[in-house]
Amino acid sequence: MDFKRFPSPDDLLILLTVARLGRFTAVADALDTTHTTVSRRILALDKQMGGRTLERTPQGWELTDLGRAAVAAAEGIEKSLSSLTTGLRDGVDIISGVVRVSTSDGFGARIATPALVRLQKKHPRLRVELLSSTRRLSQNRSGVDIEVVPGSVEAGRTETVLLTDYALRLYAGSGYAAEHKMPRTVADLAEHPFISYVDSTLQVSELALQRGALPAGSAHFQSTSVFSQVEAVRSNGGIAMIAAFMVHGQEDFVRVLPDQVEQIVQYWAAARPESMRSPAVQAVLAAFIQETRRMKGQLLPE
Repeated sequence: MDFKRFPSPDDLLILLTVARLGRFTAVADALDTTHTTVSRRILALDKQMGGRTLERTPQGWELTDLGRAAVAAAEGIEKSLSSLTTGLRDGVDIISGVVRVSTSDGFGARIATPALVRLQKKHPRLRVELLSSTRRLSQNRSGVDIEVVPGSVEAGRTETVLLTDYALRLYAGSGYAAEHKMPRTVADLAEHPFISYVDSTLQVSELALQRGALPAGSAHFQSTSVFSQVEAVRSNGGIAMIAAFMVHGQEDFVRVLPDQVEQIVQYWAAARPESMRSPAVQAVLAAFIQETRRMKGQLLPE
C-alpha cells in the first residue's frame, strides 16, 4: 500500500483542532506549536487533498465540504487512538486532551471549578483551561471549545445546551441593613447606594436589566467582577442585584424587597458542532449539567 497517497494523520488531527477552536493561534497554544506551523500543515493537507479544507469567515475558520470529509476521517483517527490508549490502560475509559472553557466569574468559580476538579480526578489526563469573561455569546468565536454565557443566545452554526435557570435578587449587607431603613418599594431604592456592573462594559442585556431596579441614576460602585460586587455588599457599601447562588446561606447578606424584585436568567453552553463530538467536551458538559442539578437549591432557592 502506498501510504504517500494518503493525507498525513497529524495534519488531519490539526485540521480537527482548527475545526473545534476556529483560530490558528488557539490551535497553536493547544498543541504547543506555532501559528506558522499550523498554517503550513493545513496548506500541506490542502495540497494532498487536492482542494481547500478551510475558508475564513467573520466567525473564524470554517470547514469546506472537503474539510468536513477530512474531519470525519480525523475523528476516526482520534477514536482509534483513544481506543488504543484505553486498551493499554486495562480497559479504563480515558478522557484526555485539552478543553478550553470561557465563562463568567460566578459560574466559573462556584459551578465549573468544582465540577471540573471532580472530573479530572476521574480522568487525570484531561487538561482544562478556564477563561473568565461576562459577555454574550461570541459570534467571532475566540478559540475556546465551550462558551458558557448568561442570558439569551443567538447561536448561528454553534450548538447550544441549556444548563440551568438561576435567580438574581437584591441583597444588602447585614450591617448596612441594621444601620439603614430598608426600602419598602422599588422607588425607595433611589435613597440607597447601588452596586452593579460597569455600564460601559456590560454586554449581557439580561444582566443590564438589573438597572431597571433603580428608579434613576448610576450605580455608586461598579465593577466588572461579580466577586468585587459581592464584597462591596458584604462591606456594607449598599444594595446590589446578585445571583442568589453567590451568597446563598451566608449570614452577612440580607435580601431586599423579596416579594417585589427577582429576575430569572439562564446559563447556556455553546460549542462548534466539531467540538460537541469530542468525548472530552461531552464529559465537561455532562459535569456542568450534573453540578447545576446538584446546586438547584442554591441557584433557585426558596
